[in-house]
Amino acid sequence: MTKKERAAKATELLKELYPDALCSLEADDPFQLLVATRLSAQCTDARVNLVTPALFAKYPDAETMAEADVADVEAIIHSCGFFRQKARDIVETAKRIRDDFGGRVPDEIEVLVTLPGVGRKTANLIVGDVYGKPAVVADTHLIRISNRLGLVETKDPKKVEMQLRRLLDPAESNNFCHRCVLHGRAVCDARKPDCGGCTLNGVCKNRADKEKKTAKPQVKAPAAV
Repeated sequence: MTKKERAAKATELLKELYPDALCSLEADDPFQLLVATRLSAQCTDARVNLVTPALFAKYPDAETMAEADVADVEAIIHSCGFFRQKARDIVETAKRIRDDFGGRVPDEIEVLVTLPGVGRKTANLIVGDVYGKPAVVADTHLIRISNRLGLVETKDPKKVEMQLRRLLDPAESNNFCHRCVLHGRAVCDARKPDCGGCTLNGVCKNRADKEKKTAKPQVKAPAAV
């Protein structure tokens, strides 16, 4: 099975298992999703979803966030971790969106990554979820699962993104990433994956390698004298 065939089969299996491939971050518009994704760095989506209602109630859009006191934003997002840098990035990003892009979140990866604190993972999420463009969100779950499946042999996020872009159906790539997040949380855990109950068993290189290692060597019968 080629990597492209493996990717297509994994896409099909995950689609059956998780028909609703949705981002777990809660947001009402592109700007709020951009902010929520920035907050999710080194923080769980569940925690971000607890924090953003108060943040967006006070600063719902780029225009209001651009005028925010950074210290006030820090106080609201404190529990998300790295709150000082995140607050600065969020306020500066809001200013850029207001002043340079007319209040509209850009729809191109190479433009998005020029915003403070916005990396390729965040940029891919925005262009994929908001603008419906082909995207590969190389988060920790996707990197882990794509390596275990044998689709990539690197943990470098950008390399994973570029290699998967060549393997995945562009129309399915963004949802494939969301489904890998769901599968990584539910089954393919970083420390103790439930390989026995995994729907990807038949296309998983890591599983096949484990079976080879544990297979008992066949003992040849002694030659007849």
